[in-house]
Amino acid sequence: MSFDPACLGELYPWTPLRFRMRSGHELSALDVGPPDAPPMLMLHGNPTWSFYYRNLVKAFAGDFRCVVPDHMGAGLSDKPQRYPYTLAQHIENVQEVTDRLVLRDVTLVVHDWGGAIGMGWAVRNPERVRRIVVLNTAAFRSQRIPFSIDLCRLPGFGALCIRGLNAFARAALVRAATTRLPEEVRRGYLGPYDSWAHRVGHLRFVQDIPMHPGIPSWKTLVEIEEGLAGLREHPMLICWGGRDFCFDDRFLAEWRRRFPEAEVHRFADAGHYVLEDAGERVEAALRAFLQRTEALAGSADR
Repeated sequence: MSFDPACLGELYPWTPLRFRMRSGHELSALDVGPPDAPPMLMLHGNPTWSFYYRNLVKAFAGDFRCVVPDHMGAGLSDKPQRYPYTLAQHIENVQEVTDRLVLRDVTLVVHDWGGAIGMGWAVRNPERVRRIVVLNTAAFRSQRIPFSIDLCRLPGFGALCIRGLNAFARAALVRAATTRLPEEVRRGYLGPYDSWAHRVGHLRFVQDIPMHPGIPSWKTLVEIEEGLAGLREHPMLICWGGRDFCFDDRFLAEWRRRFPEAEVHRFADAGHYVLEDAGERVEAALRAFLQRTEALAGSADR
């Protein structure tokens, strides 16, 4: 890869770990904070990478072990041209990383595709999850997809737009945030995706959106959806951008229906990149949520 994250300076001041996966490819992951601290596992979506969580890492790495993988095909991870870029494989990659780091008592934070991936991992490992934080995502079936994203699923045209023109990542910088992102932040999001070859993951994620049973990841998503009820006893915080063009308030309503005890903060002025538009408010809500759930756990232990 030609992109060197050192060029981001203090925006992303860490050197990630490199995991040689069973597939033979390398996966990159931040591991920041005291190694014996409770882990906070943050899973990004498409077309972002661990850079999306940079401010949460800075805010919580003093008290938590912040583990933030780049999915295969994303960020600083390898971008193999021939690879099973499916929901099941991404979940398996998270399983492999969390097993090797021996992560337990996890605070799981998910956004975009990280929702299905993270909840897929959580359904398989409920005993390793302490609490869940949901940011504009889904982990259940839906027939709603923006026309512009659906258009990118067309054979040939999608590859031209996403891999050739980098239109998916560039459009997200405008459509996913309601505030104009600083130039250095825009460069951070685009940096790892500087060529046709390095955008393969973007296209494969779009192609894998499970809109009907003919898509390989449909069955995996159904299994995750059916397993969500087993996570209802876990404390959940939902921080939601109310101006999301993709995961709109109908998705929020479904999360509320499935997790009626969840604590919900809806930021009416924030978009899909809720951490960019309302980052400080999300941090404050998360910090209060952590303190409250720790206090409740302490009371239950006495």
